[in-house]
Amino acid sequence: MLEPQSTALFLVCMLTFVGLAWWMVVAKQVVFRVLAACLAFVPAMLFGVAAVNKYYDYYQTWGAAVADFTGQSGGQAPSIDSTDTMTSQKFSKILRGEINKAAAEQQGVVVPVTVPGPLSHIRRTVLIFLPPQYFQTSYADYRFPVIELYPGYPGFPRDWINMMGVNSNLDAIVSDGLAKPVVLVMPDIEGASHRSLECLNLPGGFQDATYLARDVPDFVARTLRVQPPGRAWGQAGYSEGGFCAANLALRYPRDYGYAGVLSGYFNPLRVLTSKTYTFPFPDDPALRQGNTPLDEVALIPNSTHVPLFWLGAGGADAQDVSAARAFQQVLLPRQPNVQLRLWPNGGHTGNTWRGLLDPMLEWMTKGLTQAAEASSHHGQGKQPPGLLVPCPTCLDGHGTTRGSA
Repeated sequence: MLEPQSTALFLVCMLTFVGLAWWMVVAKQVVFRVLAACLAFVPAMLFGVAAVNKYYDYYQTWGAAVADFTGQSGGQAPSIDSTDTMTSQKFSKILRGEINKAAAEQQGVVVPVTVPGPLSHIRRTVLIFLPPQYFQTSYADYRFPVIELYPGYPGFPRDWINMMGVNSNLDAIVSDGLAKPVVLVMPDIEGASHRSLECLNLPGGFQDATYLARDVPDFVARTLRVQPPGRAWGQAGYSEGGFCAANLALRYPRDYGYAGVLSGYFNPLRVLTSKTYTFPFPDDPALRQGNTPLDEVALIPNSTHVPLFWLGAGGADAQDVSAARAFQQVLLPRQPNVQLRLWPNGGHTGNTWRGLLDPMLEWMTKGLTQAAEASSHHGQGKQPPGLLVPCPTCLDGHGTTRGSA
């Protein structure tokens, strides 16, 4: 099979290139030489792209690659298109009337939504995966925990679906009794392909932290049948997304209960806002320290709950392992049992992150579900099998009552 990472694909590219190069040499007419040279560029380019793909272990199938480049959400769950004027009322209407309920009960639904940011003044696309249980009668009154997922750079929200297969993986381990159902929220953390913003509030620039930790949760909690931000909300990310998860969880400790960091780093690097890289907070050491997870834990008062962390890295990537161990040591006084999982022989690649995904989800979803149960009020709403029902009118951290679809 000529899949993106198959040896056969590399051999075909090489043989095609050699054949066209030979034609270019032996052709007697200039037009054929030019044609052969132009055609030879195609297998050479494909070979280079395939080599990068294999090195980072991104796309396993052509379907995943096509879905990513065409902006479609892959995986098993069907998707629903949204408009730029999506509102809570329209979103609610779509969930009730424009899906195949029988299919949704089996596979869940991936919903792309344009989420405005009244606080950050940012407006971006967010992918939301509603698990099969969201549509099942036994969960009709259950308010689901939420995990926000951040990709690396360069990356897009749909990478969690197309490359990581997070929706199908979650469904499988929930079916096996290893994890609990949650709603997955996958925001766009860059806004454009030429940016690397590290989910920071940049002075005089993009206010990504506010968008991701305030605007997006507010929209989701107001629109869907989920828990309010708090201990029943989690974050996770890989590479740059891992830094985002660590930093945002510590900057907003009252709004998140759990964080998963896969091959992440723990101090801000350079940000790319246009065509040049710059160091964030060059003139404000205090602001830089307040966005450095290695320093932030000590800045959180002892009376404030520190979100629980799960750390993972490729065992063969010395830099990622060293960074994870350093952060683990910082966390130990506040979280004595913090986990660090090393993927055998793994590097800073998609294969490592896919390998770490299931154990991270198993750990986090169970903790989030326990947090949801702890915030529940007995006797209100229907109780799904094995679960307590959270309070349907609980308040969020900003003192506003959340609505739901």
